[in-house]
Amino acid sequence: MRKTLIPDLILDADGVRSGVGITLEDGKIVDIGPATEGERLPSRALMPGFANDHSHAFQRGLRGRVESVNPERPRDDFWTWRETMYALAESLDPDTMRNISERCFREMLAAGYTSVTEFHYVHHRPDGMPYDDSNALAKAVAGAAESAGIRLLLLPVAYGRGGIPRFRDASAKGFLERVDALREWVERRPMVEVGVAAHSVRAVPEEWLVEIGEYAKRDSLPLHIHACEQPKEIEDCEREHGMRPVELLGNTGFLGPRTTIIHATHADCNELDLLAEHGSKVCACPTTEGNLGDGFLPAEGILERGIPLSIGSDQHVRLDPFEELRELETNARRLTNRRNVLVAPGESSPTPYLLRVGWQREGLRIGDPADFVEIDLDHPEVSDIEPEYLSSALVFGAGRDVVAASWVGGERVYGRDL
Repeated sequence: MRKTLIPDLILDADGVRSGVGITLEDGKIVDIGPATEGERLPSRALMPGFANDHSHAFQRGLRGRVESVNPERPRDDFWTWRETMYALAESLDPDTMRNISERCFREMLAAGYTSVTEFHYVHHRPDGMPYDDSNALAKAVAGAAESAGIRLLLLPVAYGRGGIPRFRDASAKGFLERVDALREWVERRPMVEVGVAAHSVRAVPEEWLVEIGEYAKRDSLPLHIHACEQPKEIEDCEREHGMRPVELLGNTGFLGPRTTIIHATHADCNELDLLAEHGSKVCACPTTEGNLGDGFLPAEGILERGIPLSIGSDQHVRLDPFEELRELETNARRLTNRRNVLVAPGESSPTPYLLRVGWQREGLRIGDPADFVEIDLDHPEVSDIEPEYLSSALVFGAGRDVVAASWVGGERVYGRDL
């Protein structure tokens, strides 16, 4: 069905425009230009939907439960937090996984995320034995995304050691056979794509990194991994391998243009150079990194080297893409004692760069999926803002409450009046 939407404003990489309509057909944008006939969206601006590039949906269940100190463990840090996360993971079955994931995905849509990358590592029964369907929990996540209406990149995650039994597979070969089966299952699901991931260099042996990297490159799959999130992780990697995590990934062939490093909080200059050399991407999760005490992203070094950057909400302590983007810049300001730090070459403000990071595209273009959000121009956070300042006002002064509706594949899947 073909339809044209006529909002008060269009906001994308070309700036803010009025008197413009967007025509949709078969889930795609087929025309952008002057329009007088169509569905009017008064007091609305249309902008691209945000891409949430790193999610553990089940960890939404930790919200509020980890903000106190256990007297028996007075030094509270990432590693003590992890014990509570393990306990939550132990409690899940396919039904509870689907329910908590669907609630999380619906909240994402309400916040302006129209796609999500789910880093999925709860695979088996609590004793480590596979379900009758070895991908039962992954399919529960996919079903939750389809029910909510969000676009999903599902990443089955390899876990060979450490963690808890239900995370782990006995071999890389067995893990990749499950990935093959899952990829076949999603072939007729247009809103779901499958990639592959390794949890971290501490959770998989070196030979697994080689095998998984080769598998992803053979089929041009997205490939993700946590790396350089915590100093202890780096110390352990140096002790086992004699090098830092990103260096190990480079040596095993894991890096490449389809590879995304999650966090990179403590990546050094040499590691950033390696990422740039291989064309690999970094995904930052500022609200989670702040909540867990991970540290600060080396964002200025990432921008200077032209390393592609994305954002994720990770453990979902907060679901707000505006806040994630704002934290990228404000953390860079804290580190440098300067303002307007993440300004791309040829630009005068960090706003265009940050929005491209959040959208993972330039803006609204013919041929793109019709995935976008409606901004409520009557909301108090932006109601008195002149159009030329709207983009920066959204990034630096607004939050998820300005999102009035979200569209995915040309369908309005979230709206305050739905």
